[in-house]
Amino acid sequence: MNEYWDKRFQAEGEIWGDIPSSTAIYALELFNKNDVKRILVPGSGYGRNTRLFSSAGLYVTGIEISPLACSMAEKFDPASHFYNVSALDMSFNSEIYDAVYCFNVLHLFREDDRHELIKQCVKRVKVNGLLFFTVFSEKEPSYGSGGEVETDTFESKPGRPVHYFSQDDLARHFKLLKILEIGIMTDNENHGDGPHTHVLRYIYLRNC
Repeated sequence: MNEYWDKRFQAEGEIWGDIPSSTAIYALELFNKNDVKRILVPGSGYGRNTRLFSSAGLYVTGIEISPLACSMAEKFDPASHFYNVSALDMSFNSEIYDAVYCFNVLHLFREDDRHELIKQCVKRVKVNGLLFFTVFSEKEPSYGSGGEVETDTFESKPGRPVHYFSQDDLARHFKLLKILEIGIMTDNENHGDGPHTHVLRYIYLRNC
């Protein structure tokens, strides 16, 4: 998967621009209400969301599988700390965080790896810490594109499976955590095929 993302960042640069996702803005509001100081961001890309958190005074650690994106992030968001590792391997340091913000990463894995990613994230969050995940929903216009490699998981581009979550499916993935909020948010983007809107599901949880 690192080859796929390296090629994309090489070809498209700052793919999603410099404005953070609306879900990151919402997550920051929730984190501020709970006195979050230290945050882990798996799949941090070139730093467009981490910069929102670091500029708000949070200590931010990003992990990203693409070496090129990590290099870009160090310039885009010099206040954060970035590691070029897979989100499935959290052995890069031994720190424990107040919260995790994971934007549109979980749906890029098949089922076994999705559960492993969640497990890895939970291990890095303190007791009563918070987690905020966003994923593609089954309401996405791209749902069903490509060959179905698992239930509700389609590979429209070679090497990039995408899983589309219903609300029940998303809740089941996190059944061992306390769900504080679950819902749908739209997120506007402009890349590749022009302006478009993603229909994302989000889930906000406590590690207790």
